[in-house]
Order: sequence, then C-alpha cells, then structure tokens
Amino acid sequence: MQRITGDFSSSNNSDQIIIKDLRVRGVLGVYDRERQQPGEIIINIVLFTDTRRAAETDDIADCVNYETAAQKVRAHVEKAAHFTVEALAEDLARLCLEEPRVKKARVRVEKPRAIDFANTVGVEIERVQMRNPAQGPA
Repeated sequence: MQRITGDFSSSNNSDQIIIKDLRVRGVLGVYDRERQQPGEIIINIVLFTDTRRAAETDDIADCVNYETAAQKVRAHVEKAAHFTVEALAEDLARLCLEEPRVKKARVRVEKPRAIDFANTVGVEIERVQMRNPAQGPA
C-alpha cells in the first residue's frame, strides 16, 4: 500500500468532518415568544482536519470524535440563551476549535419558520484555529 504524505499546514485541501442538520431546542431570538420557550434550531458543522493518521491506523483515538462534538454543541445550545444567531454561531465555532485536531470550523445556525415565506433563516461563519507559537505544532 502506498503511503500518502504531505504538509497539511500549507495545504488548501483539507479533510472535512460533516455534522448535518443537527436539530436542537434552545432559546434564540429577540422577541418575547422566542425567549419564553425553547425553539428548534438547526446546526450544520464542517470540521476541517487531517484524517490521514486516522485512516492509516483505523483507530478511533486518532479521529476527531464527531459524536462528542455533536454532544458538546447540543449541550451548549440547550443551555445558552442568545439573542442572535451570530452570537450562537461564534460560540459553537469556538467550541469546535477547542478540539486540537480541528484546524478550521464552518458553522451554520438556522432558525426554522423565523420569517414568513422562508423555510429557515440563519448565518454561516468560518473560523480558523489560532495556535500560540509556544504551543508548538498542532
């Protein structure tokens, strides 16, 4: 079997772990009706990482655990009470980047039926891991 090598840090093509349409109930919005009772929130997350080591070893310890990531996101959304989708998306991106193997996170937060004549409204952001040089290589 041929071994694939390369410098991930300089690559524009990174691997992606996708969590699609995670449905969570939480308080999100500015109107009284949105703050009185948790509503449905749809979360989509793309975690950018290098999966080559995990593919080579076939060991879960070398993977970004998407189940753990989804559980952390769900727990945060259920307890947070933000006014804006922007603030919630920022929190979730920061949470995703706490995982050392995640180099970049794309987070989409959507509110179903927030406005008439639209299925959802929301925001999508991308954040990059900013490592302290004293921490050494990721």
